[in-house]
Amino acid sequence: MPETIVPNASLRERVQSLRLPQRVDSGRGGGGGWLPWALCLLLAASTASLAARVYTAPPGESLKTGGVQTQHATQKADATPATTNQAAPATNNKPAPGDVVLESKGYIIPAHQIQVSPIEVGGRVLELFVEEGKRFKKGDVLAVLEKTSYEAQVADAVASLAAAEQRHLELQRGFRKEEIEQAKAELNEAQTQLKQAELEYKRNRELRGPALSAREFESAEAQYQGMLKKVDRLRLAVALMDMGPREERIAAARAEVEQCKAKLTQARWRLDNCTMRAPIDGTILTKKAELGNLVNPLAFGATSSSICDMADLSDLEVELDITERDVAKVRKGMPCRIRTDAYPDRGYDGVVDRLMPIANRAKGAVPVRVKIKVPKDEEGLYLKPEMGAVVAFLQSEK
Repeated sequence: MPETIVPNASLRERVQSLRLPQRVDSGRGGGGGWLPWALCLLLAASTASLAARVYTAPPGESLKTGGVQTQHATQKADATPATTNQAAPATNNKPAPGDVVLESKGYIIPAHQIQVSPIEVGGRVLELFVEEGKRFKKGDVLAVLEKTSYEAQVADAVASLAAAEQRHLELQRGFRKEEIEQAKAELNEAQTQLKQAELEYKRNRELRGPALSAREFESAEAQYQGMLKKVDRLRLAVALMDMGPREERIAAARAEVEQCKAKLTQARWRLDNCTMRAPIDGTILTKKAELGNLVNPLAFGATSSSICDMADLSDLEVELDITERDVAKVRKGMPCRIRTDAYPDRGYDGVVDRLMPIANRAKGAVPVRVKIKVPKDEEGLYLKPEMGAVVAFLQSEK
């Protein structure tokens, strides 16, 4: 124990009183400082050795430490196979036929929607029979356009064809007998005139000199030579008439006839297109023209390019976008169950009709079309284009 400081002691005495005793009793707990540390090190070494043997030993092997078996490691090794066997059946379970594999939201669209427009014709609508929701059979009249100009084109084509046929017929029949006789008569006349010109030429040639001027002689010679050429020309003309027209001219006339027939067919086709008919059995979806409107398939702006849109409402599909991570669950021919947002209590059977060959990069999805089996008595009644629908993809039997 430190000595008691005396209040009136000097500074040196006070400092000495604060010093610890120089002798330490070696008998009081001499080993108390290192023994706990040694025990801790020994325990840590044994624990590390046991842990190394447990984790490096094969599954199910019994470990003994100091003659005592480690029951905990053995029990753990025995329990592991049992746990694996119980979980295996759960991972191998597959959806049964009819189970829902995937659900997705889409919209109903017609499988084939047609925009009815006039074909290569345009004009004012004189008659119009279309109304939204009205059903037409294939070939029924939808509208009638003004036909005046197209009727004139047909009449012009008919006249052109008649003229071409007559020219072809003329060449086929050849020249008339009277035409040939006329050509021969002209030839005989020219031959007679040639004889007279020849006599005149010979006479002037003998008189050539002071009694006949050079001009008169040259005129007689020119007349004689001209008559020779004329006789040759008429003789060749008679020969050609006897041979008849050339085959090339007959062929050209025949081709002209075919050309006129083609133009007449086109004119009549355009005239027929003024009466617009339903291309399929279907229902009018939208009406785009009114009575008296100008309709032209190539027009823009105020003029209509079509009169209506129609589709067969018994042939409907659901348009879906299946994400890329789920597209592997969908296959062509897969059965489906369809319910609309408007009539959730009514379900319809369907089948995957096709997966589109190109994905949508922006959505990260693949477009899919599901064909709906619409009952005969419900065509156009409940299912309508652009309605929202939920499709449940069902596991097939195969």
